[in-house]
Amino acid sequence: QEEKKQLTLKVEELERKLESTSAQNIEFLQVIAKREESIHQCQLRLEEKSRECSSLARQLEMAIEDAKRQVEQARERAVSRERAAQSKVLDLETQLSRNKTDLNQLHRSKEDAERRYESRLQDLRDRLEQSESTNRSMQNYVQFLKSSYDNVF
Repeated sequence: QEEKKQLTLKVEELERKLESTSAQNIEFLQVIAKREESIHQCQLRLEEKSRECSSLARQLEMAIEDAKRQVEQARERAVSRERAAQSKVLDLETQLSRNKTDLNQLHRSKEDAERRYESRLQDLRDRLEQSESTNRSMQNYVQFLKSSYDNVF
């Protein structure tokens, strides 16, 4: 009787531990889901920045083509306006240089974001693997306990 009571108490305690472990697993799954959502949001933002970068590149190309046409028209109009056109070309080249610098900065920002994303993704994968390993260990332990109790009874 006393042994039965003790075993019953142990079984109840193990069931409580199992419930606690199950609750923790649910919490871990929720944390993982939130992190995956965060990664998804980061991916969306990265894609948006990539689209912005492409749009800026197209705008830059259009601005360059427009500037070249304007320079040609200015040369055809008159020799007296040549200096003004040359000044405008210099201004446009400065703008082009600035735009290229901005574009390079955007590329670097994109690459940095991709590296951070990869790092975060790897971290999440490592954590998920660790969580799954812990979960398997706990499940194996619970299975061991069940089989031990089955053998006892």
